[in-house]
Amino acid sequence: MKSAVLLLAIAGLVAPAAAQEFNCSVTVNYQNLTGSDYTYLDELRQKIGEYMNERRWTEDRFEEAERIDCTMQVLISEAISMTSFRARLIVATRRPIYGTAQQSTVIQFNDEDWAFEFAQGTPLVFDLSRFQPLTSVLNFYAYLMLGFDFDTFSPSGGTPFFEQARRISDMAQASGAAGWTALSGDRSRSELIKQILDPRFRNLRRAYFDYHFGCLDRFVEQTDGARETLMEVITALQVLSNEVSRSYYLDQFFSTKYQEIAAVFQGSRLASQAFDILSVVDPSHLSDYNQMMQ
Repeated sequence: MKSAVLLLAIAGLVAPAAAQEFNCSVTVNYQNLTGSDYTYLDELRQKIGEYMNERRWTEDRFEEAERIDCTMQVLISEAISMTSFRARLIVATRRPIYGTAQQSTVIQFNDEDWAFEFAQGTPLVFDLSRFQPLTSVLNFYAYLMLGFDFDTFSPSGGTPFFEQARRISDMAQASGAAGWTALSGDRSRSELIKQILDPRFRNLRRAYFDYHFGCLDRFVEQTDGARETLMEVITALQVLSNEVSRSYYLDQFFSTKYQEIAAVFQGSRLASQAFDILSVVDPSHLSDYNQMMQ
């Protein structure tokens, strides 16, 4: 049977198995634009979806069930011209929790400084050798999503993808484009990837693995051990917080995970100890941590 299938594939009668990495849902919202017909931007939604979902981003083979569930929301805020826009991009990924039917949100970035051009019928061309305001941002977040996903399955497993994101960032900074330079503030794309690859943040890189693989994936079968692992994670992040003060990377972890963290500790013997740490390292979500004490 395998020989017959192989012969058919060689003859071109059987399509090769899908190996794409993303299962990405894309929306483009242009309701804030007035005065002209921008319905052609629906085409942009389709093209971004195809760009993300129909390309092989790695050399690894992904089964259908292994594809990374993600969303990209493009919220267009201003039309500089009929083909030039300013927008906000919200990117999120999810990862399955072992032994359950649930998923955990791994990242959720709110990128408020994106400027690009798109004319009807324009193809989105993949080219890592040059900067392009539209596709370079898509490429950056694609490799960022891969990096974070791989980090949840092996310690620092996402490093090759983060390195590629940094190369994109370096090229983009040279162009002076919006959202990449120091003028874009401490939450620019370049600042984020700089922090991810900074050795000072190695405990946070490790936290993504320990949190997902060591805590969430074990929680059903080894609840106490999973909670102890999470305690070790937040203790390490307290040390990091003392060393680097606030950072985009660290804030991203807690803004995505605070509800899960509170749920893991709720009603446990570690709740009080966890609260003491979390109230210092993540005071913006204090009300949620208060609830875990009840």
